[in-house]
Amino acid sequence: MSNLKYGVSLYSYTGDINTVLTLEDAMAQIADIGATGIEILGEGHVPNYPEPSTAWIDQWFGLLEKYQLEPTNYGSWIDSSMWRDRDLTADEGAVMLARDLRLAHRLGFTSIRPKIGVVSMDLRPHPIWEEVIERNLDLAAELDLIICPEIHAPTPIKHPVVDEYIAFIERTGSKNFRLLIDTGIFQRAITTAKHDGLSEEAQEEGWRKPLAVPMSDLVDVLPYVSFIQAKFFDINDDLVDGQIPWREILQTLKENEWSGYLSSEYEGDRLPYRSIEQVRRQHALLHSLEAEIAGTP
Repeated sequence: MSNLKYGVSLYSYTGDINTVLTLEDAMAQIADIGATGIEILGEGHVPNYPEPSTAWIDQWFGLLEKYQLEPTNYGSWIDSSMWRDRDLTADEGAVMLARDLRLAHRLGFTSIRPKIGVVSMDLRPHPIWEEVIERNLDLAAELDLIICPEIHAPTPIKHPVVDEYIAFIERTGSKNFRLLIDTGIFQRAITTAKHDGLSEEAQEEGWRKPLAVPMSDLVDVLPYVSFIQAKFFDINDDLVDGQIPWREILQTLKENEWSGYLSSEYEGDRLPYRSIEQVRRQHALLHSLEAEIAGTP
């Protein structure tokens, strides 16, 4: 039986968090829409990363308890291009991932998304990825964490990157390495959302362009998927999403008895307060669709 749970990534509130929203405000918003999970970006949301103060950690757990939220996925970076004159070594990358695994565990998370630097426009990870991950599988098992790289546009599911991840799972037999699906890969129509810092050309050729990955491809990899980032760009006043086919996604997850979190990741226009309303609309839409699929009023 499928058991879908709903959460929110603090990335959704980019531009609003730490300006019009405090951490507690954001957590209150998440709880108020009926979500139970919270996802963060370590470097972006943890003060004094990677060494947060004891006071902040106490505040974090106090707010989790107050709003009845559970930590879901922790986003980390392994910056393979941090040096101008050389690439990061596998040794250095393994230390970075181990550091974030320990911090994610300390904050109560159950999975971690390692964003390793890419070497191509279709987001092939730097060749050190395999050694970096493999050297941390025992630590991930010890800390009861799942390492889940993200399948993100413009990388479709039928792609060598995904094939290599699945081959790694099969070779190692590890239960602590799985896939994270970003629903932006199912986008069917172009979005007009704009992001500061990117040229129009870069936006048109990158994240705006619909991949329209078919649901049959999702079915093929669902046994390897542990977490879903529910990427979206805009939901209108009538609770219609013109880009992401939510009914098909939820139907596919239900029919294939997938269980786990869908974590909102709003990536539309960054106007003040807009993210708050957009996340609220997405959850209303998802709950409505799930009820319709289940045949309940």
